[in-house]
Amino acid sequence: MNFDLTEDQKMIAQMVKDFAEKEIRPNVNLWDESQIFPKDLFTKAGELGLMGVLVPEEYGGAGLGYMEYISVIEEISKVCGSIGLSVAAHNSLCTNHILKFGNEEQKKKWLPKLATGQWIGAWGLTEPNTGSDAMRMKCTAVQDGDHWVINGTKNFITHGKTGDIIVAIVRTGELLDSHGMTAFAIERGTAGFSGGKKEDKLGMRASETAEVIFDNCRVHKDNILGEIGEGFIQSMKILDGGRISIGALALGMAEGAMNASISYSKEREQFGKPIAKFQGVSFKLADMATEIEASKLLLYKAAYELMNGGDANKFSAMAKYKSSEVAVAVANEAVQVFGGYGYIKEYPVEKFYRDSKLATIGEGTSEIQKLVISRAILSN
Repeated sequence: MNFDLTEDQKMIAQMVKDFAEKEIRPNVNLWDESQIFPKDLFTKAGELGLMGVLVPEEYGGAGLGYMEYISVIEEISKVCGSIGLSVAAHNSLCTNHILKFGNEEQKKKWLPKLATGQWIGAWGLTEPNTGSDAMRMKCTAVQDGDHWVINGTKNFITHGKTGDIIVAIVRTGELLDSHGMTAFAIERGTAGFSGGKKEDKLGMRASETAEVIFDNCRVHKDNILGEIGEGFIQSMKILDGGRISIGALALGMAEGAMNASISYSKEREQFGKPIAKFQGVSFKLADMATEIEASKLLLYKAAYELMNGGDANKFSAMAKYKSSEVAVAVANEAVQVFGGYGYIKEYPVEKFYRDSKLATIGEGTSEIQKLVISRAILSN
């Protein structure tokens, strides 16, 4: 197997790296401290094709594959996990759901705006009482002629207040029925659809996370993605790609923390020499590099399976589980390498430490990933 990136893939990665250094790095601390969601940044990202990486060119996207997509999220997340998270959620959840399950009219209507960054997308599955237990959702839609009336609340929604459109999965059938949920695409400005409380988070503070409220929200049947009752099944397929997204996010943050640790360990001197010369530090860096490389290979494997019709469910869960746990471990060790300075906001590893934990929770906890993996291997 050839693990080398093509020249085009290298150029894309370099372009994203340059974008992150120029547009993101100078603002990282300000956005984090003040919880600023920099919406204008995503318009610039859209101009480079970063908001529609997987969207075909006919709909205004970049028309690339998951290998390129991993590089995009990875390079951004090396600089800022918050921005990486928002780009990932926009691409792999909202936009990808419309791409995968929308009809031609829906794709032409919404994808060009999303893929170019004119619009920001949100995706709503989680509710206050249902995280992993999605089939107990209480947000419902009741048919009224050619419309559906939606009532309920979604929470922990990326871009819940700012997003221009949300793909919301709501219950249209019986409780606990996997065919009792339907996906609706709902534009901001629709009566009865509003953003609620914005969460004050430990990390990922520049990525907006908020409540979404539906209060007698009337949505036309033309806004249904796919068929009535397919919403949960669609969501599980979307989350296969979403796990690769979060894996790439975690990979980038781990690399960012490691790179900062390498640079610092070469500069910081104790007992008359750089701390990189001490085995206690150099072995930490060796562990970081090895675990990061293992994460990257699992992500490439998951991407290959997804693009070639293989077992994406198992391998995306493995990749997400491994990468997210590695990100937390690497960030923790990075703080240790920096010592007292690792605990100070002026230095980058403090933020990687806070941001990385989200990767073990969002889009399926590590425990859920192990459940998916164990079911897959035990079913053989």
